[in-house]
Amino acid sequence: MKSARRKVLATLAAATALVATATTGTAFAQGSYPSKPITIVVAYPAGGDVDVLARLFAEKLAPRLKQSVVVENRTGAAGTIGSAYVARANPDGYTLLLAPNTVAIAPLVLRSGTGASYDVQHDFTPVAQIGTQSLFVVVNKGTGIAKVSDLVARAKAGKVETYATPGNGSPMHIMGELFNKSAGIKISQVPYRGLAPAIVDVIGGQVPVTYVTYGAVAQYVGNGSLVPLAVADLKRSPFAPNVPTLAELGYKDVEIGAWQALLGPKNMPADVVRMLNTHVNEILKMPDVVARMATIAVTPAGGEPATLSKLIAADTTRYTKIVKEFGIQAD
Repeated sequence: MKSARRKVLATLAAATALVATATTGTAFAQGSYPSKPITIVVAYPAGGDVDVLARLFAEKLAPRLKQSVVVENRTGAAGTIGSAYVARANPDGYTLLLAPNTVAIAPLVLRSGTGASYDVQHDFTPVAQIGTQSLFVVVNKGTGIAKVSDLVARAKAGKVETYATPGNGSPMHIMGELFNKSAGIKISQVPYRGLAPAIVDVIGGQVPVTYVTYGAVAQYVGNGSLVPLAVADLKRSPFAPNVPTLAELGYKDVEIGAWQALLGPKNMPADVVRMLNTHVNEILKMPDVVARMATIAVTPAGGEPATLSKLIAADTTRYTKIVKEFGIQAD
Protein backbone atom coordinates (compact mmCIF):
# COMPACT_ATOMS: atom_id res chain seq x y z
CA MET A 1 0.00 0.00 0.00
CA LYS A 2 2.76 2.41 0.99
CA SER A 3 4.66 1.55 -2.20
CA ALA A 4 1.61 2.19 -4.36
CA ARG A 5 0.98 5.50 -2.58
CA ARG A 6 4.57 6.56 -3.17
CA LYS A 7 4.21 5.77 -6.90
CA VAL A 8 1.03 7.87 -7.16
CA LEU A 9 2.67 10.82 -5.39
CA ALA A 10 5.74 10.52 -7.59
CA THR A 11 3.58 10.50 -10.70
CA LEU A 12 1.65 13.57 -9.54
CA ALA A 13 4.88 15.39 -8.71
CA ALA A 14 6.29 14.62 -12.15
CA ALA A 15 3.12 15.80 -13.84
CA THR A 16 3.13 19.02 -11.81
CA ALA A 17 6.75 19.65 -12.73
CA LEU A 18 5.97 19.04 -16.40
CA VAL A 19 3.07 21.53 -16.36
CA ALA A 20 5.22 24.10 -14.56
CA THR A 21 8.01 23.64 -17.08
CA ALA A 22 5.58 23.96 -20.00
CA THR A 23 3.98 27.06 -18.50
CA THR A 24 7.35 28.66 -17.85
CA GLY A 25 8.45 27.82 -21.38
CA THR A 26 5.30 29.39 -22.87
CA ALA A 27 5.67 32.52 -20.78
CA PHE A 28 9.30 32.78 -21.78
CA ALA A 29 8.47 32.37 -25.45
CA GLN A 30 5.78 35.04 -25.32
CA GLY A 31 7.88 37.29 -23.13
CA SER A 32 10.72 37.21 -25.66
CA TYR A 33 8.66 39.11 -28.25
CA PRO A 34 10.01 40.65 -30.31
CA SER A 35 13.15 38.64 -31.03
CA LYS A 36 13.51 39.67 -34.69
CA PRO A 37 12.61 42.61 -36.97
CA ILE A 38 8.96 43.58 -37.40
CA THR A 39 7.40 44.53 -40.74
CA ILE A 40 4.57 47.05 -41.07
CA VAL A 41 2.88 46.56 -44.44
CA VAL A 42 1.34 49.56 -46.21
CA ALA A 43 -0.92 48.61 -49.10
CA TYR A 44 -0.33 51.92 -50.92
CA PRO A 45 2.64 53.68 -52.54
CA ALA A 46 5.22 55.61 -50.56
CA GLY A 47 4.43 59.27 -49.91
CA GLY A 48 0.75 59.04 -48.98
CA ASP A 49 -0.73 59.71 -45.55
CA VAL A 50 -0.84 56.04 -44.56
CA ASP A 51 2.79 55.57 -45.57
CA VAL A 52 3.83 58.66 -43.62
CA LEU A 53 2.06 57.36 -40.50
CA ALA A 54 3.57 53.90 -40.87
CA ARG A 55 7.09 55.32 -41.05
CA LEU A 56 6.44 57.58 -38.07
CA PHE A 57 5.25 54.66 -35.95
CA ALA A 58 8.05 52.41 -37.17
CA GLU A 59 10.50 55.06 -36.00
CA LYS A 60 8.87 55.31 -32.58
CA LEU A 61 8.22 51.60 -32.04
CA ALA A 62 11.77 50.44 -32.84
CA PRO A 63 13.49 51.78 -29.70
CA ARG A 64 10.58 50.73 -27.52
CA LEU A 65 10.61 47.16 -28.82
CA LYS A 66 14.40 47.07 -29.14
CA GLN A 67 14.07 45.69 -32.66
CA SER A 68 14.12 47.24 -36.10
CA VAL A 69 10.68 48.01 -37.54
CA VAL A 70 10.55 48.28 -41.32
CA VAL A 71 7.81 49.54 -43.63
CA GLU A 72 7.02 47.52 -46.74
CA ASN A 73 4.78 48.89 -49.50
CA ARG A 74 2.68 46.16 -51.16
CA THR A 75 0.39 47.99 -53.55
CA GLY A 76 -2.42 47.14 -55.94
CA ALA A 77 -6.13 46.31 -56.19
CA ALA A 78 -7.24 49.25 -54.03
CA GLY A 79 -5.07 48.11 -51.15
CA THR A 80 -6.45 44.59 -51.00
CA ILE A 81 -3.22 42.92 -52.16
CA GLY A 82 -1.22 44.21 -49.22
CA SER A 83 -4.10 43.68 -46.80
CA ALA A 84 -4.66 40.10 -47.95
CA TYR A 85 -0.92 39.42 -47.60
CA VAL A 86 -1.07 40.36 -43.92
CA ALA A 87 -4.31 38.43 -43.39
CA ARG A 88 -2.50 35.28 -44.56
CA ALA A 89 0.71 35.94 -42.59
CA ASN A 90 1.87 34.07 -39.49
CA PRO A 91 -0.02 35.62 -36.53
CA ASP A 92 3.15 35.94 -34.44
CA GLY A 93 3.20 39.74 -34.34
CA TYR A 94 6.05 40.17 -36.81
CA THR A 95 3.86 41.14 -39.78
CA LEU A 96 1.45 44.02 -39.19
CA LEU A 97 -0.76 46.22 -41.36
CA LEU A 98 -1.23 49.97 -41.06
CA ALA A 99 -4.35 50.62 -43.07
CA PRO A 100 -7.00 53.28 -43.73
CA ASN A 101 -10.68 52.41 -43.53
CA THR A 102 -10.41 51.39 -47.17
CA VAL A 103 -9.52 48.01 -45.68
CA ALA A 104 -13.22 47.65 -44.80
CA ILE A 105 -14.62 49.16 -48.00
CA ALA A 106 -12.53 47.80 -50.89
CA PRO A 107 -13.62 44.14 -50.63
CA LEU A 108 -17.24 45.30 -50.92
CA VAL A 109 -16.53 47.21 -54.13
CA LEU A 110 -14.09 45.03 -56.04
CA ARG A 111 -15.44 42.33 -58.30
CA SER A 112 -14.90 38.73 -57.24
CA GLY A 113 -11.88 36.95 -58.67
CA THR A 114 -9.33 39.64 -57.83
CA GLY A 115 -7.31 37.07 -55.90
CA ALA A 116 -7.04 39.43 -52.95
CA SER A 117 -10.17 38.74 -50.96
CA TYR A 118 -10.44 38.75 -47.17
CA ASP A 119 -13.03 39.23 -44.45
CA VAL A 120 -12.04 42.37 -42.58
CA GLN A 121 -13.96 41.39 -39.44
CA HIS A 122 -12.63 37.86 -39.16
CA ASP A 123 -9.23 37.72 -40.88
CA PHE A 124 -7.46 40.38 -38.79
CA THR A 125 -6.61 41.09 -35.17
CA PRO A 126 -7.39 44.73 -34.28
CA VAL A 127 -4.48 46.33 -32.40
CA ALA A 128 -5.27 50.07 -32.15
CA GLN A 129 -6.81 52.94 -34.05
CA ILE A 130 -4.17 55.47 -35.06
CA GLY A 131 -6.10 58.54 -36.13
CA THR A 132 -8.95 60.18 -38.04
CA GLN A 133 -9.13 62.56 -40.99
CA SER A 134 -11.73 64.66 -42.73
CA LEU A 135 -12.27 64.50 -46.49
CA PHE A 136 -12.45 67.59 -48.68
CA VAL A 137 -13.72 68.55 -52.11
CA VAL A 138 -10.68 70.07 -53.86
CA VAL A 139 -10.31 71.49 -57.37
CA ASN A 140 -7.50 72.70 -59.58
CA LYS A 141 -7.32 76.50 -59.41
CA GLY A 142 -7.16 76.66 -63.18
CA THR A 143 -10.75 75.46 -63.42
CA GLY A 144 -11.96 78.79 -62.10
CA ILE A 145 -14.29 76.96 -59.72
CA ALA A 146 -14.50 78.82 -56.40
CA LYS A 147 -17.43 77.15 -54.64
CA VAL A 148 -19.38 73.92 -54.63
CA SER A 149 -22.33 75.40 -56.51
CA ASP A 150 -19.93 76.28 -59.36
CA LEU A 151 -18.71 72.69 -59.44
CA VAL A 152 -22.25 71.34 -59.55
CA ALA A 153 -23.24 73.75 -62.34
CA ARG A 154 -20.19 72.79 -64.40
CA ALA A 155 -20.91 69.09 -63.88
CA LYS A 156 -24.52 69.47 -64.97
CA ALA A 157 -23.30 71.31 -68.06
CA GLY A 158 -20.92 68.48 -68.89
CA LYS A 159 -17.83 70.61 -68.29
CA VAL A 160 -16.58 68.59 -65.31
CA GLU A 161 -16.67 64.87 -66.04
CA THR A 162 -14.11 63.16 -63.79
CA TYR A 163 -12.71 63.11 -60.26
CA ALA A 164 -9.51 61.49 -58.99
CA THR A 165 -9.28 59.06 -56.06
CA PRO A 166 -6.49 56.97 -54.54
CA GLY A 167 -8.27 53.81 -55.63
CA ASN A 168 -11.49 51.86 -56.04
CA GLY A 169 -13.25 51.32 -52.74
CA SER A 170 -11.44 54.14 -50.96
CA PRO A 171 -13.41 56.51 -48.71
CA MET A 172 -12.80 59.11 -51.42
CA HIS A 173 -14.53 56.86 -53.96
CA ILE A 174 -17.49 56.43 -51.63
CA MET A 175 -17.58 60.19 -51.03
CA GLY A 176 -17.62 60.88 -54.76
CA GLU A 177 -20.64 58.68 -55.28
CA LEU A 178 -22.45 60.07 -52.24
CA PHE A 179 -21.82 63.60 -53.52
CA ASN A 180 -23.06 62.66 -57.00
CA LYS A 181 -26.28 61.41 -55.43
CA SER A 182 -26.77 64.41 -53.16
CA ALA A 183 -26.02 67.00 -55.85
CA GLY A 184 -27.88 65.22 -58.64
CA ILE A 185 -24.82 65.02 -60.88
CA LYS A 186 -22.66 62.34 -62.49
CA ILE A 187 -18.90 62.80 -62.27
CA SER A 188 -16.98 59.61 -63.04
CA GLN A 189 -14.18 58.27 -60.88
CA VAL A 190 -10.59 57.97 -62.14
CA PRO A 191 -8.89 55.59 -59.68
CA TYR A 192 -5.15 55.83 -59.03
CA ARG A 193 -2.76 53.65 -57.05
CA GLY A 194 -2.59 55.95 -54.04
CA LEU A 195 -3.04 59.59 -53.08
CA ALA A 196 0.22 60.94 -54.47
CA PRO A 197 -0.34 60.11 -58.16
CA ALA A 198 -3.97 61.23 -57.96
CA ILE A 199 -2.95 64.63 -56.60
CA VAL A 200 -0.19 65.01 -59.20
CA ASP A 201 -2.74 64.70 -62.00
CA VAL A 202 -5.16 67.14 -60.37
CA ILE A 203 -2.36 69.69 -59.98
CA GLY A 204 -1.37 69.06 -63.57
CA GLY A 205 -4.92 69.61 -64.78
CA GLN A 206 -5.48 66.12 -66.19
CA VAL A 207 -8.38 65.69 -63.73
CA PRO A 208 -10.21 68.79 -62.41
CA VAL A 209 -11.42 67.63 -58.99
CA THR A 210 -10.57 65.22 -56.21
CA TYR A 211 -11.94 64.17 -52.85
CA VAL A 212 -8.99 64.00 -50.51
CA THR A 213 -7.59 64.35 -47.00
CA TYR A 214 -6.37 67.86 -46.24
CA GLY A 215 -2.81 67.03 -45.25
CA ALA A 216 -2.12 65.54 -48.65
CA VAL A 217 -2.92 68.84 -50.39
CA ALA A 218 -2.15 71.47 -47.72
CA GLN A 219 1.06 72.69 -49.40
CA TYR A 220 -0.73 73.04 -52.75
CA VAL A 221 -3.60 74.91 -51.14
CA GLY A 222 -1.00 77.14 -49.55
CA ASN A 223 0.69 77.98 -52.85
CA GLY A 224 -2.63 78.46 -54.64
CA SER A 225 -2.45 75.45 -56.97
CA LEU A 226 -5.51 73.79 -55.43
CA VAL A 227 -8.71 75.17 -53.90
CA PRO A 228 -10.66 73.40 -51.12
CA LEU A 229 -14.41 73.91 -51.58
CA ALA A 230 -16.00 71.95 -48.73
CA VAL A 231 -15.45 69.27 -46.10
CA ALA A 232 -17.55 66.11 -45.81
CA ASP A 233 -17.88 66.14 -42.04
CA LEU A 234 -20.45 67.06 -39.42
CA LYS A 235 -18.36 70.08 -38.45
CA ARG A 236 -15.59 72.17 -39.93
CA SER A 237 -12.06 70.86 -39.74
CA PRO A 238 -9.64 72.50 -37.25
CA PHE A 239 -7.02 72.25 -39.99
CA ALA A 240 -9.10 74.38 -42.41
CA PRO A 241 -11.71 76.21 -40.32
CA ASN A 242 -12.70 78.59 -43.14
CA VAL A 243 -13.86 75.76 -45.40
CA PRO A 244 -17.62 75.06 -45.02
CA THR A 245 -19.14 71.62 -44.61
CA LEU A 246 -21.19 70.15 -47.43
CA ALA A 247 -24.16 70.01 -45.06
CA GLU A 248 -23.86 73.77 -44.47
CA LEU A 249 -24.10 74.26 -48.23
CA GLY A 250 -27.23 72.13 -48.50
CA TYR A 251 -25.71 68.82 -49.64
CA LYS A 252 -26.98 66.21 -47.21
CA ASP A 253 -25.90 62.66 -46.38
CA VAL A 254 -22.33 63.05 -47.59
CA GLU A 255 -20.75 62.78 -44.14
CA ILE A 256 -17.75 60.50 -44.47
CA GLY A 257 -14.22 60.50 -43.13
CA ALA A 258 -11.06 58.46 -43.08
CA TRP A 259 -9.33 56.62 -40.25
CA GLN A 260 -6.14 54.63 -39.91
CA ALA A 261 -5.46 51.61 -37.73
CA LEU A 262 -2.83 49.03 -36.86
CA LEU A 263 -3.93 45.45 -37.51
CA GLY A 264 -2.38 42.01 -37.50
CA PRO A 265 -3.38 38.57 -38.79
CA LYS A 266 -6.17 36.83 -36.89
CA ASN A 267 -5.28 34.86 -33.76
CA MET A 268 -2.34 37.01 -32.66
CA PRO A 269 -1.24 36.25 -29.06
CA ALA A 270 -3.21 38.39 -26.61
CA ASP A 271 -0.08 39.50 -24.75
CA VAL A 272 1.54 40.69 -28.00
CA VAL A 273 -1.60 42.64 -28.89
CA ARG A 274 -1.62 44.25 -25.42
CA MET A 275 2.03 45.19 -25.71
CA LEU A 276 1.60 46.80 -29.13
CA ASN A 277 -1.63 48.54 -28.10
CA THR A 278 0.05 50.03 -25.04
CA HIS A 279 2.98 51.32 -27.09
CA VAL A 280 0.69 52.82 -29.76
CA ASN A 281 -1.42 54.65 -27.17
CA GLU A 282 1.69 56.02 -25.46
CA ILE A 283 3.22 57.11 -28.77
CA LEU A 284 0.01 58.94 -29.70
CA LYS A 285 0.46 61.14 -26.62
CA MET A 286 3.99 62.23 -27.54
CA PRO A 287 4.00 65.97 -28.42
CA ASP A 288 6.30 65.52 -31.42
CA VAL A 289 4.08 62.75 -32.78
CA VAL A 290 0.94 64.87 -32.37
CA ALA A 291 2.72 67.71 -34.16
CA ARG A 292 3.90 65.50 -37.02
CA MET A 293 0.43 63.97 -37.42
CA ALA A 294 -0.99 67.50 -37.62
CA THR A 295 1.20 68.19 -40.67
CA ILE A 296 -0.91 65.64 -42.57
CA ALA A 297 -4.12 66.75 -40.82
CA VAL A 298 -4.54 63.57 -38.79
CA THR A 299 -6.15 63.75 -35.34
CA PRO A 300 -4.76 61.10 -32.93
CA ALA A 301 -7.26 58.45 -31.85
CA GLY A 302 -5.97 55.47 -29.85
CA GLY A 303 -8.06 53.28 -27.59
CA GLU A 304 -8.50 49.58 -26.93
CA PRO A 305 -8.55 46.82 -29.59
CA ALA A 306 -12.22 46.19 -28.79
CA THR A 307 -13.05 49.79 -29.71
CA LEU A 308 -11.37 49.37 -33.07
CA SER A 309 -13.20 46.10 -33.61
CA LYS A 310 -16.55 47.85 -33.08
CA LEU A 311 -15.54 50.64 -35.48
CA ILE A 312 -14.65 48.12 -38.18
CA ALA A 313 -17.96 46.30 -37.68
CA ALA A 314 -19.96 49.55 -37.84
CA ASP A 315 -18.17 50.70 -41.00
CA THR A 316 -18.64 47.33 -42.66
CA THR A 317 -22.38 47.49 -41.99
CA ARG A 318 -22.66 51.09 -43.22
CA TYR A 319 -20.60 50.64 -46.36
CA THR A 320 -22.23 47.37 -47.30
CA LYS A 321 -25.52 49.27 -47.40
CA ILE A 322 -24.05 52.21 -49.35
CA VAL A 323 -22.33 50.02 -51.92
CA LYS A 324 -25.54 48.09 -52.52
CA GLU A 325 -27.78 51.17 -52.58
CA PHE A 326 -25.68 53.12 -55.09
CA GLY A 327 -24.38 50.15 -57.05
CA ILE A 328 -20.78 51.20 -56.41
CA GLN A 329 -18.43 48.80 -58.12
CA ALA A 330 -14.92 48.83 -59.46
CA ASP A 331 -14.44 48.61 -63.21
